[in-house]
Amino acid sequence: QVRLVESGGGLVQAGGSLRLSCAASGLFFSTYTMGWFRQAPGKEREFVSAISSSDSPWYTDLTKGRFTVARDNTKNTAYLQMNKLEPEDTAVYYCAATAGGVRGQYDYWGQGTQVTVSS
Repeated sequence: QVRLVESGGGLVQAGGSLRLSCAASGLFFSTYTMGWFRQAPGKEREFVSAISSSDSPWYTDLTKGRFTVARDNTKNTAYLQMNKLEPEDTAVYYCAATAGGVRGQYDYWGQGTQVTVSS
């Protein structure tokens, strides 16, 4: 059974930082692309970042330069370091895994972790 468990969310002031973790089990972690998504209240879920099985990072224009994605295959864990956080970053953040491409269909999802950025 595949499980993805996010942690590291919380309340932070604007300009602050948080590091999210996504611990995976039940899959051959190193062969999966790991993605990060977020969903703010009243909005659709959106892609934030991803890291491929070959360690290539992907970002959106909103997160490039502020967020850094990484993975540790020895720990079956993906990370999202978020710096210079803004109130607009407030959302539930989800990690997901896909055996396909970064923008493809994600097969497995975590339960999400809340990130709240106060102004």
